[in-house]
Amino acid sequence: MTRRAERLGLLFAALCAVNGAFVPAISKLTTDRADPIFVAAVSSLVAALAAASVLAARGELAVLIERRRVARLALLGALGTGAAFVLFFEGVSRSSAIETALCLQIEPVYSLLFARVFLGHSLTRRRVIGVTLLIAGIALAVGVEGFRGSPGVWLLLATPICWQASHLLTLKRLPGLAPPQLTGARYVFGGVVLCLYWALRAGPATIPAADVLAPLLPVLVLQGVITFYLGTALWYGALERLDLARTTAIVVPSIPILSLGASFLLLGEVASPREWAGLVLCVGGVLVFVTAPQAA
Repeated sequence: MTRRAERLGLLFAALCAVNGAFVPAISKLTTDRADPIFVAAVSSLVAALAAASVLAARGELAVLIERRRVARLALLGALGTGAAFVLFFEGVSRSSAIETALCLQIEPVYSLLFARVFLGHSLTRRRVIGVTLLIAGIALAVGVEGFRGSPGVWLLLATPICWQASHLLTLKRLPGLAPPQLTGARYVFGGVVLCLYWALRAGPATIPAADVLAPLLPVLVLQGVITFYLGTALWYGALERLDLARTTAIVVPSIPILSLGASFLLLGEVASPREWAGLVLCVGGVLVFVTAPQAA
């Protein structure tokens, strides 16, 4: 890999982190006003329309239904968007935006294990130190009472397993596809799964009243197009140029640092001293991964 490609990957990772900083706050804002599965279904449907439009403009829409790939692309959407969004939005609705951002920092742990077991990436001392700092930061910030008292915490901790499984599927079974194609599969197939789940679970009964829905819809559109579709496209752009564990550890732990400002601006949430201390440890873990060499 050239130095230019690595720098471009780091740029995409940084932009992905900035975009992701607004995900917890906006998701909390929307799930406080509507059923979490309704929010997940509508947001993913908007993202699917954006993704399909981009693929149509590129003349690549038929890629999603190619016989040799369609089953794997459908699985990608079911894992990375369908299952992940059910866990994520149900967890967000039971937690604060700051707790959401902190709990998702467990993802580099899953990433390191997945990359070691399935991709053969080295479990170096430097990466183990980085993961240790991240786990310590999450444990300190959330606290024992947080794990005991909030079912949302456990749902959020489980969410990144779905994301990492989808990333592994991308690397092992879907090589050669461009980021717009992977993003399209994530939201087109994932959006179908979520809409079906919403219809079977509660359906129209969860649609908010007109006076709530009218101001909520623009936020859901923004959430679907910017925070989800654009964020996922940036993620795949980074993953195309960096290894899985490094990309995850740069993007994911950077988000809570940036999301503190977003949570304060949108929701008025302020981090406690303990949460700040946990974030400092997470920053240490990020720096360890950013300065680590690229995995083979």
